[in-house]
Amino acid sequence: MKNEHVLVIDDEERFRELLSRIIGLEGFEVFQAKNIRKGLKILDNESISVVVTDVKLPDGNGMDLLERIKREYPLIEVIIITAFGTIQDGVNAMKQGAFDYITKGDEDDHIHVIVERAAEKAHMQQKLQHLEQRVDEKYGFTNIIGESEAIQEAVRMAKKVAPSDMSVLLQGETGTGKELFAQAIHQASPRKGGPFVALNCSAFPKDMLESEMFGFKKGAFTGATESKKGLIEEADGGTLFLDEIGEMDIGLQAKLLRFLENNKFTKLGETEERSVDIRVIAATNKDLKKEAEKETFRDDLYYRLAGFKIEIPPLRDRKQDIPLLANFFLKRLNERVQRIDDETMNLLLSYTWQGNIRELKNIIERSAILAEGDVITSDLLPPEFHGGSTTDSGHPDSLKEMERIHIGRVLDRVDGNKTKAAELLGIGTSTLYRKIEEYDL
Repeated sequence: MKNEHVLVIDDEERFRELLSRIIGLEGFEVFQAKNIRKGLKILDNESISVVVTDVKLPDGNGMDLLERIKREYPLIEVIIITAFGTIQDGVNAMKQGAFDYITKGDEDDHIHVIVERAAEKAHMQQKLQHLEQRVDEKYGFTNIIGESEAIQEAVRMAKKVAPSDMSVLLQGETGTGKELFAQAIHQASPRKGGPFVALNCSAFPKDMLESEMFGFKKGAFTGATESKKGLIEEADGGTLFLDEIGEMDIGLQAKLLRFLENNKFTKLGETEERSVDIRVIAATNKDLKKEAEKETFRDDLYYRLAGFKIEIPPLRDRKQDIPLLANFFLKRLNERVQRIDDETMNLLLSYTWQGNIRELKNIIERSAILAEGDVITSDLLPPEFHGGSTTDSGHPDSLKEMERIHIGRVLDRVDGNKTKAAELLGIGTSTLYRKIEEYDL
């Protein structure tokens, strides 16, 4: 902390030297300037945390300098010091963003304490900005990898809608990165400081999904031993991401529609309405318009959600991005393995990628684990990448291989929920566990 840099601006040389010595004795590195021009030059070239400036300077006013610093260097704290201070001047300085306003002579003995507090605040603001930058890097649009026109168009659409409060529908196959897009939209919106709450609608039975979304009062049903907030309430001030919304029960869709109309809801077991301020982003791997035509999805809810629809392209429609994505995953997952050889890359480019980006990530991770050297070679790829187990069109020849791939895709679709997967496959849970072990899924 004491390595922070402090700039003292004052045209009285003796006072400036005295102040600098007092502050410097506390371990701060102090820079001096006799006017605004020299002070601004130091600000341009040094990492200053705190500025201590007089009000009256030869080439301007300290209050004007305060306004400029807060505009151009918002993380720097400014202490105003003057020979003739008034209460009103101090109030005005604090309103403009000054850390403190002190009178020469009155605070000289403990100016270092004020500077230290200001430096601590500046340091915390810098840490907060650094954390925000890391969050942006992890969840922002820069984390969406790809140069193909298809993915760039989806990113352009997402960036346009992000600053608004409009509901968004992300449509795309499983594994295309719909949640990544939802997080990036949230992070680029005015709600970025609020929570991002994700709910997979296919992971819960109807009754449980309703209680997860809206919450419940103690005693609302058997087993409700205490009241619980729903995820809608948890997302207040932020974004609620409803993944696989096409799997939501049609009765619950009606309740969701009512909520979307006015942002009001009622907990299970209560009669009082509650209000929240959230934005909803929904995602699906189904064509909801067709589902609405079949009356398996409410058409009024579809049109409410699809006010801004973004199509996320499957990986097979953006094959030029495969080398970028493969190398990105390799670099992030494994420091020992450095590259993918040409033969392997050609196999990756010719594959159909039914599991999309998620499948590519898993293949790269698996191959990197198996690699004994620093290169991923074609023999490390699963059997479906080789002619013996697939046809020229990329489809498996053997029934066992077809079953293995199908079970893997169903598990991907339900995010590993084995009970749900067994229901969709029409087999018992114990049978599914046996198949998972048999096929090493």
